[in-house]
Amino acid sequence: MDFDAVVFGAGHNGLVAANLLADRGWRVLVLEAADHPGGAVVSAEVTAPGFVTDLCSSGFPMTVASPVFADLRLERHGLRWRHAPDALAHVLPDGRGVTLSRDLDRTAQSVAEFDPRDADAWRRMHEQWLTVRTPLLEALFRPFPPIAPAGRLVRAAGTAEALRLARMLTLSARQMASENFTGEGARLLLGGNAMHVDAGIDNAGSGVFGWMLAMIGQELGYPVPEGGAGKITAALVRRLESLGGQVECGRRVTEVLIARGTAVGVRDHEGTAIRATRAVLADVAAPQLYGDLVGAEHLPSRLLDDLKRFQWDPATIKVNWALSGPIPWAAKEAAGAAFVHVGGDMDTMSGCCADMAIGRTPRNPFLLLGQTTTADPSRSPAGTESAWAYTHVPQGQRWTRDRSTRLADKIQQIVDKHAPGFADLIIGRHVQGPADFEAGNAGLVDGALNGGTSVIAQQLIFRPTPGLGRADTPVDRLYLASSSAHPGGGVHGGPGGNAARAAIARDTWGVAYKSAIGAAHRLIHG
Repeated sequence: MDFDAVVFGAGHNGLVAANLLADRGWRVLVLEAADHPGGAVVSAEVTAPGFVTDLCSSGFPMTVASPVFADLRLERHGLRWRHAPDALAHVLPDGRGVTLSRDLDRTAQSVAEFDPRDADAWRRMHEQWLTVRTPLLEALFRPFPPIAPAGRLVRAAGTAEALRLARMLTLSARQMASENFTGEGARLLLGGNAMHVDAGIDNAGSGVFGWMLAMIGQELGYPVPEGGAGKITAALVRRLESLGGQVECGRRVTEVLIARGTAVGVRDHEGTAIRATRAVLADVAAPQLYGDLVGAEHLPSRLLDDLKRFQWDPATIKVNWALSGPIPWAAKEAAGAAFVHVGGDMDTMSGCCADMAIGRTPRNPFLLLGQTTTADPSRSPAGTESAWAYTHVPQGQRWTRDRSTRLADKIQQIVDKHAPGFADLIIGRHVQGPADFEAGNAGLVDGALNGGTSVIAQQLIFRPTPGLGRADTPVDRLYLASSSAHPGGGVHGGPGGNAARAAIARDTWGVAYKSAIGAAHRLIHG
């Protein structure tokens, strides 16, 4: 049977793209190599019976802020969001803590404990965010270049403030924090949020990540799906199937079929060809698409050369726990937080990033810890806690099971230092090393969770290589729909949404669209 579109890779981006095409009445087939859909948005009981663990993505501030997900209205398909009392806490090495809460007064009071002036400074930053958030998010998550959203952003902020905002978005997280706040608490909320990606707190452009995550957390919180991350995937699949779309798992695509420069379908691991009459969308990493699935004869040599410089984000070590009770934090601020930054002041975070830059496992790792039962009581039996913590390590190293376990032991010791008695609560433990992430999802190469580094040299028009900043590829009707494409990693659906819109635009405008995109690729790639 022929389909209007074939999407391969049933991660959230692939499912978002499929839904948007199905909304237009397209007949859509989604193929997934694994035995279940979801990619990095999955959950399972891996620590102890009755304890649900998010195996990769867990906190979803970008999801609830995303205009792409807003358009899908997944709440109509069974998705329910849950919140902890506080979104986030940052625990300092000396045992103090600072809180990020959806209650603006509570956050302001918390940062004021480090310096009273920062309460008003935090409120001003939040007011600035509310002024620009809608056009800014539209500009970020819609196809590049975002001409209309950029115009609305300038009108919302005013020309002078838009220029100041543009400058602010070039700052490192450390510089942005020091320019806006005098106390350590507010600075750590920005710096710690910037550490969620691999840009580092001292690199130009890293401040935007800390600012956006902190302000989204202030406005919307750090919610989790009731029942586990997999409930997002389940809602996407239900919505797609209600529109007539199909998802078939256990079908690995081995080749994109191309005729006269146009993608016409795919071939799966059993040799079966599936024809796509209007579009092929790839929710796989860019090096896999261009290196394994599209023949080199179909690609510009300059693109293939650029791909040699594609940079992955760091590898990941994650520990999941089933606990007999809540974590006994020494810092009271952490007790009610969905997520906790553990053990880092600004200098410690800089040191961690410096270690990573030279390929050394950080001596003082920065930990991001999730208390998912605190946010969603359905995650484990009453009175218990399902929790996890992860840290990043350099790419390209050999992380055996024993080595991963030793670092997991160190992570556990760090948590126990900040929450004495933590180790005594452990009912079960499950460790994920880089190889485990990749085994579960081929796109998480060596435990890279972001689809490629977030540093400015591989964002916007430089993602995944210098180009258009769009989902279009040099092959007509083939679109890159993964986090390797603009706007990058995170569960926001941006790459999938952009790929679907590009496919619809090509189908609508026909030869004119093909000619314009082809000319742009020839200009860039030769």
